[in-house]
Order: sequence, then C-alpha cells, then structure tokens
Amino acid sequence: MGVWPRPLPLVTPTPIGHAPRVTRCLHRRFFLSPYSCCGRCGRPRRTMADQDKAALIAETRRRFEAEYLPDKSDKYDSRDVERLQQDDKWVENYLIWRHDVVDDTLKMIDESFQWRKEYTVNDLSESVLPKWLFESGALFLHGYDKEGYKLFWFKVKLHVRDQKQQLDKKKLVAFWLEHYAKRDHGKPLTVVFDMAETGISHIDLDFVRFIVNCFTDYYPNFLTKIVIFEMPWIMNAAFKIVKGWLGPDAISMLKFTNKSDVQEYISGEYLPPHMGGTDSFKYSYPPLVDDDFQTPLCENGPITSEDEHESKEEIDTDTKEPGDLNEEQNLNQKKMNSVEQISKSEENDKTEFKPKNAKKALTTFKGPLLHISPAEELYFGSKETGEKKCLIVLTNVTKNVVAFKVRTTAPEKYRVKPSNSSCEPGTSLDIIVSLHGGFSASLQDRFLIMAAEMDQSSGSGVPELAQFWKEVPRTKVMEHRLRCHVIESSKPSTLTLKENALNIPAKTNEDLHMQLTHLLQINKRLQEQIDRCLWFQQLSVVLSSLSVTIVAFCFYLAYSQRS
Repeated sequence: MGVWPRPLPLVTPTPIGHAPRVTRCLHRRFFLSPYSCCGRCGRPRRTMADQDKAALIAETRRRFEAEYLPDKSDKYDSRDVERLQQDDKWVENYLIWRHDVVDDTLKMIDESFQWRKEYTVNDLSESVLPKWLFESGALFLHGYDKEGYKLFWFKVKLHVRDQKQQLDKKKLVAFWLEHYAKRDHGKPLTVVFDMAETGISHIDLDFVRFIVNCFTDYYPNFLTKIVIFEMPWIMNAAFKIVKGWLGPDAISMLKFTNKSDVQEYISGEYLPPHMGGTDSFKYSYPPLVDDDFQTPLCENGPITSEDEHESKEEIDTDTKEPGDLNEEQNLNQKKMNSVEQISKSEENDKTEFKPKNAKKALTTFKGPLLHISPAEELYFGSKETGEKKCLIVLTNVTKNVVAFKVRTTAPEKYRVKPSNSSCEPGTSLDIIVSLHGGFSASLQDRFLIMAAEMDQSSGSGVPELAQFWKEVPRTKVMEHRLRCHVIESSKPSTLTLKENALNIPAKTNEDLHMQLTHLLQINKRLQEQIDRCLWFQQLSVVLSSLSVTIVAFCFYLAYSQRS
C-alpha cells in the first residue's frame, strides 16, 4: 500500500456570526473542527482559545449533570461521574471526537458510561479475568509505531470463536484499553491486526465489531490507525462490513499491509520476524507485558560479572514468584540524603556537571510520593546536535524514606545514575540519564520511575533495597512514565557563528552552562539549610525570651512576698 498523497488544504472561510465549519481530514480523525489538526493534512494548525475550550468543557459538565445524571445515575459508575467533573482532558477528548458539538458529546458520554458500568471497567484486573485469557497471547500491548504511538496487537490466528467465552474476551479488550488509558493519560493507540496464517475459521465479526466500537463509541480520541497485516483474500467481504462500521470518512484509518510495506507505519525493531522485522519479543504470561521496561546500563558501563551473577539469582527468584513484576536492580548505589548529596556534588565539581537539558525541567508531575521533573518528556539532541544527557529531579514529599528505581525500554542505550536508591523525607535528588556510546535517542524510548515508601526500620543498602522490592505490594508502588523527545537543533545559528568566528570550541559554552546549573543546584541546597538554621535560631530566641520572662516573673513573686 502506497503512502497517501498530501491532500490540499480544506479550510473553508467562515462568515462572520456563523459557527465554525467542521472539515474533513483524511488521516487520524473522522472529522476535524478548524480548532484542531491531525498534523499531516497540510491545513494550517489552529488551536481553540483556552477560554473557549474551558467554556465548552464547563457547558458539557453542567448539561450532563442537569439532563442525564438525575434520571440515569443508577446506570453510571460514580467513579466515572466524579472523573468527568475533575478530568478536563477526558472531557476535551469527548468533545474532539464529536467535533465540539455538545449534544453529540453528551450522547457519547451517556453511552460510554453505561457501557463502562455494564462491563465493570473500573474494577477489571488480572485477578478478575481468567488466567488463560492472558496466557493465550491473542491481545497485548507492545512496541510503538513510527509516530511514537503504542501498538495494540490482535493475533487473529490465536482467537477461537466461542460464544461462552465471548464476554470474557471482550472484557479483556476493555481491560487492556483501560489499563493503557490510565497509565498514559489517554494517549492514542495504533491497532495491529496480525492476520498471518489465518483462515475463515478465525473470522469473528462480532468480536471485531466490539473492538471497533470501543474506539468509535467508548474511548474518545484514542485511535490513530488500524494496521491490517496480510489479510487473506477470502476475508475481503468480511472487511467490507468493517469499513461500513467505521464510516466512509474513516476508511483512511485502515492500512492494509504486507511484508513489503508494513514498515511504512511500524519500524522493523518493533515487528516480529514473520512481518519482516527484527523484534525478538515473545509474548509470555506472567508477568503482564508492560512496555518491556528493563534495567538500564549501570553508571560505569556494562554490568560486571559479579553484578551479572547477582542479577541471575534475582531472575531465578522472580521465576519462582511469578506475581512479582519488578526485576531487581544490580547497582551498588549507597543511600543518599541531602547532606551526602551536597558533599558528593562538591567532590565532583571539577569532573561532572548537570546536563545542559536541566533547563528543560520546567514542568513537574506531582505524585503522592515523589514530585518528578520534567513531567512528561526527556529532551535529547540528535546525532548532529550531540546533546546526550538529561536530568530528572525527584523530590520526596512524604515523611518517610522513599525507595525508587528507574527502568527503560532501551537498556542498551542509556546509563542512569543512580538507577536504584532512596530519597530522604523532604529532600531532592538528581538522576542523570546519559546516552551510551554512539547511540541516539528515539521517540519510541520510554523510562519508568517506580517509587514506594519504606519503613523507618528498613535499611537502604543494596541488599535491603533488593529485598524491599521483592516484598512490597504492587498496589503501594507509584509509577510514572517519561518519553523521549529528540531536538533537531538546540543552538541558535548566531551563537554558532560567533563561536566559529572566535575559534572557540562549542563545548566550552556547554561546560559553562553545566557548571552554572551545578552551582545553582548547590546554592539551592545551601539556601534550604540556611532556612532551617534560621528557623532553629528563631525558635531559640523565642525559647530564650520565654525563659527570661519566667525568671523575671519568679523574681517579682519573691519580691512581692517579702514586702
């Protein structure tokens, strides 16, 4: 299948006083309002003003509460109603999927809420569904397409039609979609129907229709495209019906591919060998497939033989305890408190500095245990710009020690320092992520930060941390994911010209910037210590004043009794 030709702009001028005209898009969405763009149509990108967006969200909530909630409250899950009132992004996705038409948006919310309660979506978990469903490997999340969207795989040859099992299979679809929606905050998916080695016995139109309906009716703005690999000719008639379900304006979302052209949409590193790729991934359960996050390279290079032996022992332990989804870290990283961080940073002042991209950590994810900055993306440079380091700042917002570890989908590419340690209450800790060797970052790379509170009696050495991660319940582990962003050009051209004119190496200014960032971090920590000292000083003054007052009062009482 060839690449779609670039369509002409479809923007239609809107008369003054009329509502904006809804336009069609041949790519990701069925329709597009002039406020949005799929990014590939050639139409100018226009964004809805924040106040207009907020007004539509408020109107949707108000009308839903007034027109739907009184009569149908028993048909909704109260958790969904509460989320609707709190999650602006969720409401916005409903509006986008229904072209900012509030009436249609309300109907979709009503239908999806009733469906969510019928399928008990909020309560679906591994323990609720039959284990054999996960073991079959017919449905799972793994890898990313070329645009960085997660792949939702449906291995059609592993699906067997059985009406008695149909409800459980549909709940499995809902489980995966809800699992991913909550984890990645509703970022869209790409669905892959792998139809290699399938025949007419595998056709189950009812199940396929359910999957399509999940994206068109229940999970708004959640689908980018459907990649169909090697569909047998005998199934052409069946997929004409599927096209009818999607509608004429969404036909372009279907990508019929074979071994020769599937890499137009998915790179070979995430395609199995039978699809012409190099991905050696083989589905197995347990544990639940989770982006294949693995232990990154240790801070001083590849894992040593001693660490490798320890890693093998931990892997054996994980095999004996299949419920444990966390691979243990192999780094000999000592416990770091705020004082140790200051001394360590001073010792390394001449040799190691914070990366230049520390200035990009402007957003913060505020979790229950840790605040993590940046909130969503790590910025790396391309091979040309050469930016190979990023900074992650963790801040412990609890009253207890918090253990953390960092995992990545590309462990051969990155060094993480520290990747397995703990953070004292009320302190901040810096993690440096650097590219290893000649590798470059890609949009498909992900990082997972896991954190859990430790008891005060627990130690924080390597053996204690390893044992802690084996025993801590998954429900008590906070997880946050970061994706990579590649910057094509990180330097203004004028700066480059000036450096060349003065014959000064480009790295000099980078080093100065890193030194400045390093000094600012030290200054921040010293300021925190000074603030604590001032607080103790003020407390001492108050206590001294109180003592003097009490002594004076005692002298006054003694003098009064004598007189």
